[in-house]
Amino acid sequence: MDAESLKTLALGPPAREMEGDKLLEHYYTEKPQSEIRENRFSYETKGRSLEFISVSGVFAFGGKVDRASLLLIENFKPSGAGNFLLDVGCGFGPISLFIKSRYPHIQVLAVDINERAVEYTKKNAAVNDLYIEVMKSDLYEGIQDRLFGDIVSNPPFAAGKALNTRLIEEGYGRLMKNGALWLTAFHNKGGETLKKIMKATFGNVEDIEKSGGIRVYRSVKES
Repeated sequence: MDAESLKTLALGPPAREMEGDKLLEHYYTEKPQSEIRENRFSYETKGRSLEFISVSGVFAFGGKVDRASLLLIENFKPSGAGNFLLDVGCGFGPISLFIKSRYPHIQVLAVDINERAVEYTKKNAAVNDLYIEVMKSDLYEGIQDRLFGDIVSNPPFAAGKALNTRLIEEGYGRLMKNGALWLTAFHNKGGETLKKIMKATFGNVEDIEKSGGIRVYRSVKES
C-alpha cells in the first residue's frame, strides 16, 4: 500500500471530493459552498418540543433529529462535576438545545468547524428562545483553557479515526474532575473503536444505553 493510501486510511476522505463533474461536500467542510436548502420541523422528546431549521451541508439535513443524537439526548444526565457543557460537532444544534431545555441551569457551549452549522445552531437557539453560546472551533482549538463538567458528541466518523481519537484524548484534559465524556455511535460502524479509545484514555467506559445498533458511551474523569 502506498503512502497516499495509508494517509487516506488514517485521516479519512478529504472534506471535498469529485464524483464525475459534481463537487461533493462533507458535513465537516469548514466553508460549505453548496446551495442552501432548509427544512423546518418540530420535534418532541422527553416532554420537550423544539422547532428546528436543518440545512444542506450540515450533518443530518432532513425533517427529524437523527437516531444517534436522539439516543444521547434521551439518556443524558449531568455528571454534577460542574454546570458547564460542551457539544463538539453540534451540527444544527439538537443535542445542545434539548439538553439546555431540560437542564436550564447548565451553561452550554456548542462548537463546530462548519460555519453553516454554527450559523444555524444560533438560529435554532433564537427560534426556541434558548440561550447557549455557539462558536466555530476545530474540536477544542477555539476554546482556550476552559473546562467542562460534561462533553457530548455525535462524532463525525467520515472525518477519520485520527480526528475522533483527538476528540477523546484531548477531551480528557477539557473535563473537570468527575466530569464525563458522552459519545453516541453505531457500535458496529465505528462505535466499538471509540469505546476502546475511551477505555484506554479514561480507564473506564460504560454503555449507558443500546438501541437499534446505536450505543451511548460514557467515560468519567476520575482524577
